[in-house]
Amino acid sequence: MQKIRKRQVHLDFHTSEYIEGIAKNFNKESFVATLEQAAVNSITCFARCHHGWLYYPSKLQPEMIHPHLANPNLLLEQIEACHSRGIEVPIYTTVQWDGYVARQHPEWLCVDSQGAFINSQGVPEPHFYYSLCLNSGYRDYFTAHLVDVIEVVGQEQIDGIFMDILFRVACDCQHCQKEMLAKGIDHNSEINRLAYSEIMLNEFKTEIADLIRQKVPKATIFYNGSHVGYADKQNLAAYSHLELESLPSGGWGYDHFPITMRYARNLGKEIIGMTGKFHTYWGDFHSLKNQAALEFECFNMLALGAGCSIGDQLHPDGQLSSASYELIGNVYRQVAQVESACEMAAIPEVEIGVLTPEETWVAGSHSLRLDPSLIGANRLLQELNYQFDIIDSQMDFSRYKVLILPDVIAYTPQLQAKLKAYTADGGAVIGSYRSLIDEEHPQNDWYGIEFLGDGDFDRDFIMPNERLGKTLPQEEFVMYLKGAKVALKGADLALESVTSFFNRQGDTFCSHQHAPATRQIGGPAATRNGQVSYFAHPLFRIYRKNAPHWVKAILRDALEELMPRKLLTHDGPSTFLTTVNRNSEGNRHIIHGLHYITQKNSEDIYTIDEVIPLHQLRIKYDLDGKQVKSVRNIVTGEELLVESVEGYLSIVIPRVEGHIVIEVVTS
Repeated sequence: MQKIRKRQVHLDFHTSEYIEGIAKNFNKESFVATLEQAAVNSITCFARCHHGWLYYPSKLQPEMIHPHLANPNLLLEQIEACHSRGIEVPIYTTVQWDGYVARQHPEWLCVDSQGAFINSQGVPEPHFYYSLCLNSGYRDYFTAHLVDVIEVVGQEQIDGIFMDILFRVACDCQHCQKEMLAKGIDHNSEINRLAYSEIMLNEFKTEIADLIRQKVPKATIFYNGSHVGYADKQNLAAYSHLELESLPSGGWGYDHFPITMRYARNLGKEIIGMTGKFHTYWGDFHSLKNQAALEFECFNMLALGAGCSIGDQLHPDGQLSSASYELIGNVYRQVAQVESACEMAAIPEVEIGVLTPEETWVAGSHSLRLDPSLIGANRLLQELNYQFDIIDSQMDFSRYKVLILPDVIAYTPQLQAKLKAYTADGGAVIGSYRSLIDEEHPQNDWYGIEFLGDGDFDRDFIMPNERLGKTLPQEEFVMYLKGAKVALKGADLALESVTSFFNRQGDTFCSHQHAPATRQIGGPAATRNGQVSYFAHPLFRIYRKNAPHWVKAILRDALEELMPRKLLTHDGPSTFLTTVNRNSEGNRHIIHGLHYITQKNSEDIYTIDEVIPLHQLRIKYDLDGKQVKSVRNIVTGEELLVESVEGYLSIVIPRVEGHIVIEVVTS
């Protein structure tokens, strides 16, 4: 199968039946010329939308063609025009949302334990968000529709199939009850129903992938559930590649994509990142994202090893927005400049692995399956300029010098044994709070502590010292979330806690938030046992919640103690983000640097307004004994002046205007 195109547009076309003249202004030549000028090389176009309407001349369901579609060959002409200019056209269809089907076949809808239809978005009617059950008769309906698309469009014209809206739904309909009973699953538990939903989705994806590969062997296949994580690892064979939908202004925020990508890039599939041209979310007609924001989102995809996809929505009249494609082109022409160099060196160079709590995620416990501790860890390591992956317990630990277990990594004997073997081979670990704590056996010889339960105070304090927090004033600092109470059982004391006078409860309260410190030393706040460090507080959730700089300071000191030599350093601000990728031979390295600052000027969303340049920035890259042959700025093509300093390649960048891509060739 050919490589996935890396400058894509995802062209939504969810179009109400109450709008007339659909595609009346569509012009093949104008359509493809606009895409070509914007440097787009793949565009996902619609066969069927969430309203339930079709945009191709269906043989099976001609009555489902949009009632006001002026050009019944819209999809066919989009494909024909794009193929004439070498632009690919994956075909979109919806799966679990279809407004027409929901109205005509309520017996196919997912229901909760009370028999009520499940509205996955929680919005009042009218909408198309009632979830369709894939165990009902709808499954045959969808399969027949997919075959119809393939037969009408033609095998040779199909580049790929993009199937949208495949979510875990706690359906308690008679069809799901029957299947759960056959599998010995108690349907009375919502958690059980969600777990079964994952099994059912995997069976469905396998079935549909087999069908597509039988009829269109060369087609790409992707199922979109708005997130890619540990659960998707179980059925990767049904996908040709991965697409990470993550519109920062649309509810995902700026944390979701880097976390998801740092995990997904370990799954062995090509990956496309997906954002939108919209100022807010899908369906935001006649809006444009700030160019600086779109640049950062696309360049961050490249930096983390993904291709790019930008979401748009076609106007009902079928005419692309000139302003939208001027914006997209302004970004994609820059992407095209560095794309080939990025593809030649796409293997991440990393030094830290962060274990994901998503491996033991319980449905409904937090948004998008991202635990706050993982968000905090991602932010801290980005700001401290470490190169890292997000991993699960089954992945190879030997790639990393340090592993981090953020706050809530569940104990299992298998993980404990694997970590012991890892540290015995020279690896180092930082754990925090309840990570790898077995409450049935509270004495943990690996940490060198005994776990005594939760601490006595909702908020207590830490006392920095010359080891951890050495750049901080030597006085108490508050920890905003309750920590654990531990005792030393072989570990060294690395950081002390300081007690509070009391909790703010009942008759005991003081001031507006919490009582001050008593000046009396409490239990250990951090310990060190050989290559294993432990923090008693939920360090990473605290940083996610309040971002206190003293948390960053003590983590930085702990990392420097365990790993004195860092892969990449710079003298810029913590807002300057870096990644390093290499080729398989290990002699070509790509350093990405991004400086875009997110702001929350609105009530609802974060975005990026402008580019703030950096000047005379020095980057130091650990050569690991390699000899440098050349160093150049990929964007400008200019050779850069460098020097070697204590085994580091030292590069001075005169000016960083948002994004810099440096190619280092070694021998």
